[in-house]
Order: sequence, then structure tokens, then C-alpha cells
Amino acid sequence: MRSALVTHPSSLEHVSPAEHPERPERVTAAIEGVATSDLEVVRAEARAATREELLAVHDSSFLDWLQGFCVGGGGSIDADTYAVGRSWDAARFAAGAGLTAIEAIERGDVDVGFAAVRPPGHHAEVDRTMGFCLINNIAVSAAALVRQGRRVAIVDWDAHHGNGTQETFFRSPDVLYVSLHHSPFYPGTGRIQEVGRGLGIGATVNIPLSGGSDGSVYRGAFSRIILPILDQFDPEWLLVSAGYDGHVSDPLGGMALVAEDYGAMAAALGEAMNRTNTVFYLEGGYDLRAISDSVAATLDGFASGLPALDPPDGGGPLIDSAVEVLSLFWDLD
Repeated sequence: MRSALVTHPSSLEHVSPAEHPERPERVTAAIEGVATSDLEVVRAEARAATREELLAVHDSSFLDWLQGFCVGGGGSIDADTYAVGRSWDAARFAAGAGLTAIEAIERGDVDVGFAAVRPPGHHAEVDRTMGFCLINNIAVSAAALVRQGRRVAIVDWDAHHGNGTQETFFRSPDVLYVSLHHSPFYPGTGRIQEVGRGLGIGATVNIPLSGGSDGSVYRGAFSRIILPILDQFDPEWLLVSAGYDGHVSDPLGGMALVAEDYGAMAAALGEAMNRTNTVFYLEGGYDLRAISDSVAATLDGFASGLPALDPPDGGGPLIDSAVEVLSLFWDLD
């Protein structure tokens, strides 16, 4: 199986303040993980997302402000989020990396893609940077696919809820957004009851998990909720917010996953998507070794053809609660 490794030098020029966890070395670690996987790796340089592609997700005035702020030298935006002079270019190329991977898959050059870029994106809202994120990279890709008439599923396994991605597609029936995340935790969104609105009701699927949740809980969520919903939604494309801050070694996420758990989740997604039309996007993850090991496990798992694992305990009471609510919209259990 062939994987696109999409990155861009500007990701390393979005230079972090001293001791900031979201630092350039994260991209280097992800690249190492892709390179050490068992897949044939096809390297590609990300193209920049166009203004039109960015406007499908973000307000024009916000984009103008962000560009001006970065070009003016940047600085601290909030307690977590920063920018420097090169951050505008880094954000545009990060937003274009997934599009580059999608285009490579559509040409038949590769089977799957990994966007190893930064800054990450899933917290960025329509008119607001947030949580280390400037532009919502995965939302830009999803919106572009929807404009082509495609049905898109987004699975977000970052330890933090992707509030920006949820906001973008909360009313859309064409984008399924599924998030497993530590709760209560930053940014405070992602309750089970947040299920979408209007035509999009039921297409937002939140699975909040307790701190310290391990692979058995995540596997229960996949077997009992995520895989049945993916089967019923029947997406043409799957985009994965691949945050690795759920790893037990991560200093921020507070969860207890290991690299093999990411491999198992990716294997389940690979089976659901016939091991194609899927792009993984680097989101969180702040332990470099955990990133490298987990990225390699992700791609190897996706390509493995292994069936989804169904743990004996079914994931526990939190998964039971999610099933109860989500069964109003989907055929579960």
C-alpha cells in the first residue's frame, strides 16, 4: 500500500515560544513515524489552500486580520495560541496539505495520505483562533469535498474535542463529525447531547470519555458506535483528526492509549473504507516518541486489513450512555 506523506518547510518556520508544547519538532516526529511504517511512502509538498478554499470555512474579515497579524510580526493571541511572521504561510500550507493528499489519492498515486504539518486546526472556529490552531485544516478539506458533491466523515480521536470542526458542520447533513475526547476537559464542548441542528441533526456524534481511558474503552466506542454509524452514513471520504495526545506518555492529554491502540482504531477505519479515500491530519500530541510510534502504528494498522476488535466489556458505562442517546438517530446495538 502506498501512503502520501504531505508536508511543507513552513511548518518548521511557525516557531514556538520557549517551552511551548506545540513546537516544530512535532512535525519531524510525525514524518519519522510515516517513514518507519511498512507502507511505500510517496513524499509530496503541500500546496497552499486558496483564499476561496479558506472562505468556505472562515470569515473574510478573520482571514484578513490573521494575515495582517502574522505579517506584522505576530505575537501571543491568547494564553495558548501564538503566531510569528511566517505563521500565515504555515497556516495556508497546513490547510492545503489535506487537499494535496486528496488530489494524490484521486489521481491513483497513493491509497491513503498523512498530512504532517502544523499549526494544527480542529479548534479553529469560523472567526477565531484557539487552542494552538489558526486555520481549521481538516474542515477546509471537508468543505472542498462537499462542494464536489461528496459525503464526508470526520473521525476525531484527539484527546481534546474539536469544537471548531463541530461548529463548522453542525447544520450539515453531508459531513458526519465523530469525536472521542477527554471530558470534562479543554475546550469544554462535546457533550453527548450535542448532536447537530436542523438538517444536520444526528450527524454530530460526541463520545466524551473519562480521564485515564484506555484502549478497551476506545475499542468499545469503535465497535458499538463509530463503525455502525460509518456503515449507515456510507461516506465517500474519511478524514481523521489524528491527535496523539491521548497517548499515556503525553504531558497534556490525560488518557492511557498506547501506539497499538491507534493501530487498532486505524485498522477498523481501514476496513470500513476499503483501505482508501482516507487522509490523516496531525492534530495534537506533545511527546515526540509517542507521536512517531503512534503515526507508524496508525498507517500500519490502516493497511493491515485486520477486523475491528470488540472488547468483552463493550467499553463501559460511558459508552452505554452514548449508545442510549445516539440510538435516537442511528441503529446501534
